[in-house]
Amino acid sequence: MIMDAIAKFGPWLWFAGGVALLAMETLVPGVHFMWFGVAALIVGALALLLPIAWQWQLILFAIVAVATVFSVRRYADPGMVKSDSPDLNVRGAQYIGRVAVVEEAIVNGRGRIRIDDTVWGAEGEDAAKGSKVEVTGVNGTVLVVERADKDWV
Repeated sequence: MIMDAIAKFGPWLWFAGGVALLAMETLVPGVHFMWFGVAALIVGALALLLPIAWQWQLILFAIVAVATVFSVRRYADPGMVKSDSPDLNVRGAQYIGRVAVVEEAIVNGRGRIRIDDTVWGAEGEDAAKGSKVEVTGVNGTVLVVERADKDWV
């Protein structure tokens, strides 16, 4: 029964499957079904032009699907995208280089600092309350600081 349908509709099943996969892409977040849909359309076009047995069409679909996925991964590397706000989702990184006031003394490497209207956890050299520190890095949600007034004892 399925074999009869494959033999009767041949390449048109690939086109229908490709369109169905592309339609599913609009319903599912991410880019999961698009490349399989493209592979199905390519196999359908090749099956329409060349007399290819259905078994070879399945093998060709697998090869084209893997090739499209890996080729897109190669050229669509998210690390290649340049952002005008690279620190957008790392709020603490926006404060690197700023001078802050120690809110709670930094003792044994841990304390709290105030930048603008926000109090942040801080780690770094010991510093007394009210002294100035410079933000040099971020460790999760804790700002890494160094004393800005080096003459503090």
